[in-house]
Amino acid sequence: MKKYLKLLRVEQWVKNLFVFVPLFFSGNIQNLDLLTKSIFAFIIFSLAASSVYILNDYNDIEADKKHPEKRRRPLASGAISKGKALGILVGIFITDILLVFVAQMYFNQILWKFALIILAYLAMNLAYTLKLKHVPIVDIFIIAIGFVLRVLAGGYITGIEISQWAILLTFVLALVLAIGKRRGELINAQVSGKTRRALDGYNVQFADIALSISIALAIVCYLMFTLSPQIQMKLHSGVFYTVIFVVFAFLRYLQQTLVYNRTESPTKIVYRDRYIQVTLILWVAAFLILIYFKK
Repeated sequence: MKKYLKLLRVEQWVKNLFVFVPLFFSGNIQNLDLLTKSIFAFIIFSLAASSVYILNDYNDIEADKKHPEKRRRPLASGAISKGKALGILVGIFITDILLVFVAQMYFNQILWKFALIILAYLAMNLAYTLKLKHVPIVDIFIIAIGFVLRVLAGGYITGIEISQWAILLTFVLALVLAIGKRRGELINAQVSGKTRRALDGYNVQFADIALSISIALAIVCYLMFTLSPQIQMKLHSGVFYTVIFVVFAFLRYLQQTLVYNRTESPTKIVYRDRYIQVTLILWVAAFLILIYFKK
């Protein structure tokens, strides 16, 4: 079972929690109907993401065999055969289609916008796997757009309107994660040799500058989000002070990346760093108070 979970990259499903963003920030997380819709969106998007991971691993078997870490992946290591992986891929794709129809019948509404987002995500990642992941800058933009599609999926299935600042913030935050991942790959490549063609269009200095610019943009977008009239009216003027948590988390991430030269992906750093974890918990707690206990 462990090798199949690894094939599906279940640990990466945490990224799909972005579908809950519209529900959480709208103050409707106690609405059982909307919560159920968001859960459906999370499951459908997670399965779609897993199908993309399988396709990517299948396409990169030979390259992964030469990578110090990726060679342990189920397909590259031979733990799962190519035929079995393709069978799982087809099964997941069919299951995803059926779940969309089930959701439409269960909620008695046409989810064409949500379905279109899923198709756009799959089509974009198909192009990414076959060609665009080798194109510098375009590759990280596709990753960032994928996070925006997650938020839009959560908004479309629940019918919750998403502010432009929230969309822009999601995009820039995802850009930080993508650049951080590329930087880690660059550091590792200096030891083991380059294993990704897109890395030819990057170097550590460029990654450091791009990372700093993206974090600065993310902080500005978050400030504008908290100061927007819509958020100020819905929550409380005190929402502005949550920027303290955001700035601390970003600075801690920069410290881990630039000072301690941690080469893991940003998601792994979040999983392991207690300071960032505590900051995220405090940030979520602050919003829970502002949204659900503001009276």
